[in-house]
Amino acid sequence: MDKRLLDILVCPVCKGPLVYDKAAAELICKADRLAYPIRDGIPVMLEDEARSLTTEERQA
Repeated sequence: MDKRLLDILVCPVCKGPLVYDKAAAELICKADRLAYPIRDGIPVMLEDEARSLTTEERQA
């Protein structure tokens, strides 16, 4: 992921910061407990495409 892109992307739901999880290829919003997928290097910033974080992921 391009560092400049990560600096400007925010959660589409709450407009909060996102955390990049390189291993899972996801952008995570801890406030909304959602993980947005990155497919072919492109973040999919749609609420319908996001998955809810598991209990373990929320506590990490």
